[in-house]
Amino acid sequence: MAVSRRTVLKSLLAASGCALAGGSAYGYVYERHALGLTSATVPVAGLPSALAGLKVGFITDVHRGRWVPADDVQEAVRALMTAQPDLIVLGGDYVTWGDRTYVAPSAESLAGLTAPHGVFAILGNHDDDHDMPAALSARGVQVLKDARTRLEINNEALELVGIRFWTRRPSDIASLTRGARGTTVLLAHDPRRLVEATGLGLPLVLSGHTHGGQVVLPGIGAVAAQKFPVVSGLARRGNTSIFVSRGVGTVYVPVRINCPPEVAILRLVPEPEKA
Repeated sequence: MAVSRRTVLKSLLAASGCALAGGSAYGYVYERHALGLTSATVPVAGLPSALAGLKVGFITDVHRGRWVPADDVQEAVRALMTAQPDLIVLGGDYVTWGDRTYVAPSAESLAGLTAPHGVFAILGNHDDDHDMPAALSARGVQVLKDARTRLEINNEALELVGIRFWTRRPSDIASLTRGARGTTVLLAHDPRRLVEATGLGLPLVLSGHTHGGQVVLPGIGAVAAQKFPVVSGLARRGNTSIFVSRGVGTVYVPVRINCPPEVAILRLVPEPEKA
């Protein structure tokens, strides 16, 4: 008996629906909690030898709330602390939609982070401009809101420039980097600031915001994050390196598929000389 094309199509659609439902269940029950520690060696143009090997711990997009419990955030803290970073950067979005209910719990979940050269934070698009930075500051975190701070490490200067999510004009970013000496790192929640960083000749950008796409479909990729120049991981444009973390939490839907949460330990090394 011949099988019609319509019957075959219906069968394929039904199978695809079951696979998607199964993937969603897996992404909800397991993968969104399957945190890993990502280690990456990051080439930095002009990095002095005294800063070679510096380990930067990076946690972003915690999104503490109904779907991201304290246990998930505390596991991220424990994972990063096992790597013994020299300094730590927090990349923003500590809650979702500015929910004040979770501001203090989010900051408290991160309170176990310590590093010899300090813990620094920027704000994401989900963070308010007052309560969240105050909660982080009360727990020893230095919050950079369109601000720059200089660290002296092994007698070399490392400049951290932290910008708000909405700060995007090249002239505004340039005003924050003006007068910086030594190696300058731009902390920008949105990886689209890679464009401005490259134009200003900044050697390194650390970003989050994308969640790595959160749902990455085979053969299609991270549909929700296609507008970003880098969705996740390490990339390079001109003389500027960027690392984009997949983050810890979730937003919109409490699911991750082919995109597990992460914290990162980034080992800075001088950019190899070109032949």
